[in-house]
Amino acid sequence: MIHVVHHPAYVTEAPARSTYRWGKNGAIRDLLRAKGDAVVWTEPELIPPVWLETVHDPDYVAEVLEARVPPDKTRRIGFPITEQVAHRARAVPGGTWTAALLALEHGLAANTAGGSHHALANTGAGYCVFNDLAVAAVRLVEQGVVGRVAIVDCDVHQGDGTAALTAGRPDIVTYSIHAEKNFPARKARSTLDVGLPDGVDDDGYLAELAATLTPFLDEHRPDIILYQAGVDPFVEDRLGRLSLTREGLIAREKLIADLALARGLPVASTVGGGYGDDVMAIAERHVTAIQTLGERLSHRNPAEAEA
Repeated sequence: MIHVVHHPAYVTEAPARSTYRWGKNGAIRDLLRAKGDAVVWTEPELIPPVWLETVHDPDYVAEVLEARVPPDKTRRIGFPITEQVAHRARAVPGGTWTAALLALEHGLAANTAGGSHHALANTGAGYCVFNDLAVAAVRLVEQGVVGRVAIVDCDVHQGDGTAALTAGRPDIVTYSIHAEKNFPARKARSTLDVGLPDGVDDDGYLAELAATLTPFLDEHRPDIILYQAGVDPFVEDRLGRLSLTREGLIAREKLIADLALARGLPVASTVGGGYGDDVMAIAERHVTAIQTLGERLSHRNPAEAEA
């Protein structure tokens, strides 16, 4: 069984003047519902504002939650923050936090939203409002749930917000493999950045991922992986610059899962990026990622690896 975290607020009406495909999360939910008893569902609680304030500026948190984000920040985010969007912005980090706790128990858990890796301390950016990865990582270590978190980001865009919000923390390490020439133009510094040239195919991508992530995990020895499983490295993605096929994305998930499995590491995944006009096709790629990870990881408790 695969443990999946979903909140009804993930599926909301698109605000005016938005280019983001708001139907994706509902499509992911529906495709996973079709799996029947193979999926165990958990609805998360909304994240407490004080938790958001551990990584985001309190004034920005208030701007979002009160739906009064100024125009300059609205432009950076890419859509207006309505009351519904603000409600969703509290639900998503709650989902990633819940997925992390479930992953520690079951080996894998997947949030059907999240991966908002561009959100910075005092503003959102790139369709990201609050940085759920950073919020969850900080809570995990500050509450003593784990000693060290690795955020592994395989979105086609660099996880600049995550890197900036966790910089200088020895208990949170960040890995980002991305198209070097893609958004954002100004990169942050992750613990390890792997910037790829345009057009890298399956073989090149997988070779670079294995060659860099394997020693990264062995050097830093995290207790859990928060995995940003963006599907925008796909060759037909509207905002991607890489050339992975569907089979390449599946091989990526198998590699991530096998690296985690060999080290007894639980994985909490988020959906990350995936862009284009065919929402169902994008949702199918996300669901395939979740299912592939689940086939490798969710069959046993990671604690059994130490027994």
